[in-house]
Amino acid sequence: MDKLADEVCKSADNANKLAGFIRSLAGFVDKLSDVVRLSANEVCKQSNFVRNSAWMAGWRREFTEFQLQSVFATEIRSVTVSGMKTFVFGSRTVVGFVAALFATTFLSFNSAAADAPAKIKLLIIEGVSNHDWKHRLELVQNILARDGSFAVDVSITPARADDPAWANWRPDFSKYDVVLSGYNNLGGKPGWPVEVRRAFETFVRNGGGFYVYHEANNAFAEWPEYNQMIGLGWRNKNFGSAIVVRPDETLQIIPAGEGGGTGHGSRADVTVHQLGEHPIHAGLPRAWKAAEIEVYRYARGPATNLTVLAYATDAQTRLQFPIEWTLQYGQGRVFVSTYGHVWADQKDPKGMKCAAFQTIMVRALKWLAKRPAGEVAPADFPTAEAISLRQ
Repeated sequence: MDKLADEVCKSADNANKLAGFIRSLAGFVDKLSDVVRLSANEVCKQSNFVRNSAWMAGWRREFTEFQLQSVFATEIRSVTVSGMKTFVFGSRTVVGFVAALFATTFLSFNSAAADAPAKIKLLIIEGVSNHDWKHRLELVQNILARDGSFAVDVSITPARADDPAWANWRPDFSKYDVVLSGYNNLGGKPGWPVEVRRAFETFVRNGGGFYVYHEANNAFAEWPEYNQMIGLGWRNKNFGSAIVVRPDETLQIIPAGEGGGTGHGSRADVTVHQLGEHPIHAGLPRAWKAAEIEVYRYARGPATNLTVLAYATDAQTRLQFPIEWTLQYGQGRVFVSTYGHVWADQKDPKGMKCAAFQTIMVRALKWLAKRPAGEVAPADFPTAEAISLRQ
């Protein structure tokens, strides 16, 4: 009887220790569960384990084996004292229970991190423009950082045609999923070296994505393949076709020489209308008011392999012109829009804070990378009657 009492006392002591340990572990599990609830992108940023998924997969397998061995090797014996059945916990039971609990929580966390999609590799090219590209670059990087889906590199070109640094400016486009360019050589500014142009053509033709940021559609009128990529650009009236969206939302092609050259009125808050259905606009309203944008009238070019995604009314002509469009260039995708203007005198450009612009830019970049663009409109997405600005 004394031996049995000793066993029961020992069991009670082990059980008390286990209870204390569980109380301590509960705080850890609460904190860990908060981490598990983070989005997959945030988990990727915070977990160093993801950086070596092959090692982690092997570790997870080995730890799971340890977990199972510990659980099935536990000692849970029962004895009867005065007609009452009592369970006697051995120390290995504690080990097995802790291993099982830890594996369930920690491995769930790590599995979520390891399953997170890789970030989209994005190259931003800047360096020459008639707009304030330095300020704009900072704002764009902040928007992308808040989304968390992108690994961003920036390549700054030399500013002058006679700069010897051009000889060494050779971005490796093959390292990226998407290139975003705000580069604009309109007005006699330097173009890209021929070698870089050919490499860029190959990149897009072979499946790379190209985001033509605002004034980048003014660039490279002298580069035939660039004109094919962007479809419509800031050109004179004899350069190529323009597109007008009729009231019934059919497209009217304006031949070269007819209509006007490319231009725009003052920046304004403008109602933008979807045309058709496109993954970039999935879940968005059919119309929204975009803050402080420019409506380009008579953008011109080859206009082939082109899909108009959205349009707005030009205040001067009262005609409807494209605001967003996409193109297929070989296996690659191209997105063009007139959102996101930043001029030298704009310290806090309203158009860059526009929830419509920010949402569509991020979605377009994901679509260009052949990733899901999103299906639910953000709660702050503007209506057709009112703009929505983010801080």
